[in-house]
Amino acid sequence: MDPLTHGLAGAIASQSFSEKKKIRPASITGFVAALLADMDTFISSPADPLLNIEIHRQFTHSLIFIPAGALIATILLWLVMKKHLTLKEIYLYSLAGFATSGLLDACTSYGTQLLWPFLDTRFAWNLISIIDPVLTLGLLFFVGRTVYKRTSHTNLMAWAWLFLILSAGWFQQTRAEISLFELAGQRGHSIDQYVVKPTIGNRVLWRATYTDSSFIYTDAVRPGLFSSPKIYEGEAAPKVNIAEDYSSYTGTVLYGDLQRFSDLSKGYLVRHPDHPDVIGDARYSMLPTSMVPLWGVEADTSNTDKHLPFLYFRDAGEEIRQPFWDMLLGK
Repeated sequence: MDPLTHGLAGAIASQSFSEKKKIRPASITGFVAALLADMDTFISSPADPLLNIEIHRQFTHSLIFIPAGALIATILLWLVMKKHLTLKEIYLYSLAGFATSGLLDACTSYGTQLLWPFLDTRFAWNLISIIDPVLTLGLLFFVGRTVYKRTSHTNLMAWAWLFLILSAGWFQQTRAEISLFELAGQRGHSIDQYVVKPTIGNRVLWRATYTDSSFIYTDAVRPGLFSSPKIYEGEAAPKVNIAEDYSSYTGTVLYGDLQRFSDLSKGYLVRHPDHPDVIGDARYSMLPTSMVPLWGVEADTSNTDKHLPFLYFRDAGEEIRQPFWDMLLGK
């Protein structure tokens, strides 16, 4: 999630354990603590571009790291908050705030290693986008009211708002999944794996991606609320199989990086249509009907002992924006 939403979620968690007279410093503590899990974004290596995306949402977002993360927050906040809170209170509010980070991120689509180091599984429940203005504005209002009025009932309303948005996401996701299976059935496809996730900033338009044999398909689904779901059929592309397509490079850095990227992408690999050497994650694109990946690695077979560059393809021009808005509005 974006930093503001993370901070607000941490604030409502810390408010839940606070006395009325200490709601304000508790809110600040929880807000700051919730942001610290994303300190992993600063871990990178110029020599190994994949390290940053591997480490993001890993150990700092693990459930087992929460007590340590709260301790780091307590140390950082002690000098500022010691006039308002005891050391024990700072740690308690930091614990509550930090605990929200991994769980909230798991509600998005990137994947969060909640059970690291016991499991490398990246949990992605795909209920909300990483940026959701409706969720954020609601939390901002209720957290602000709680801080201003110092009342517990507005804190409960903030939790209710968060639950409502996540429930709406689950409901819409379920309807989009039903549409996906119906569409695949009409095409005569047998789905091997699939993912249905909201497009940026909303729960109205969803990207539905699935694999059938050696191809990957993506379509946009607008589940609707009081109308039948609307489907915008998208593109398909051959699935890249690292073990088969790059078998002659086994044991090289290139092959190892391709396997790492495949693991991060859960096998949803396609070639960029304009850059054949670029292998991208088919789950992400600027348009939900497009197979142009949002990011990928460049497999330079002329230099197999060098780590692969990680590239982004964020084209938000009019030719992208207009079709997106048309689908979002149901046109």
